[in-house]
Amino acid sequence: MARFFRKFRLNSVSKSKIGKYIVYAIGEIVLVVIGILIAVGINNSRERSILEAKEQTYLKGLKEEFETSKRKLIELMEVNQQNYEGAKTILNYTNNPNDSLSEKEFSELLSRSFSFDVYFNANNSLLNEMINSGSLKDISNNKLRKLLTNWEAILNDIAKQEGELGEQRSSVLDMFRTNTNSIKTIFQLSTPTPETQFLQKENYISNLNLLESLEFENNILMFYLVSYSTSEAHYKPLLKELNSILDLINKEIQ
Repeated sequence: MARFFRKFRLNSVSKSKIGKYIVYAIGEIVLVVIGILIAVGINNSRERSILEAKEQTYLKGLKEEFETSKRKLIELMEVNQQNYEGAKTILNYTNNPNDSLSEKEFSELLSRSFSFDVYFNANNSLLNEMINSGSLKDISNNKLRKLLTNWEAILNDIAKQEGELGEQRSSVLDMFRTNTNSIKTIFQLSTPTPETQFLQKENYISNLNLLESLEFENNILMFYLVSYSTSEAHYKPLLKELNSILDLINKEIQ
């Protein structure tokens, strides 16, 4: 009988130790899991902070780029408007014997309308770098990311339109590269620049005969129409797109 109780006590003690060990082991496992979760949470928080800081750097850089592009576009729109308004004025004098235009006035109009080519050169160095490196994914705003992705395609469309406008401009200027008319006269009689001050205002060849030329009228009209279309159907929507991008960027900058 004594042997039986001794064995029972030993079993009880053993079972008690095993129970405590199991509880201890479970506690250790729980602590390890908690520690891992805390470490993962800290690591994730650190990674989020790094990504957010990186995104903010990109956003500030993009803001600077697109603000510069906006200034360039506004200036270009003013030049283009000056061009097509000048062309429109010239059209009012073509094949119209009731209105007279002096050689100087004609030269001034031609100089104002055709001295400057239009080409939008956007600032895209940072955006191109982000696209090439795959960093565009770091922009968390889906709408902004989509607009940035489509930006290059929009610029390509603008470039095609500007190419067409450049061809129409050349068609007009080519009419002065003949033995009948003179580009020099335009520079002689229009407002001088440092490069043209040496030209004398006497002994010039008249270009007024062009106002009676149907070919000249056609070329001026085509230039006016393409230039006006460039403004209304391309530059103005582009400015709207620029403003949308800048608005989203400003909202995301902290």
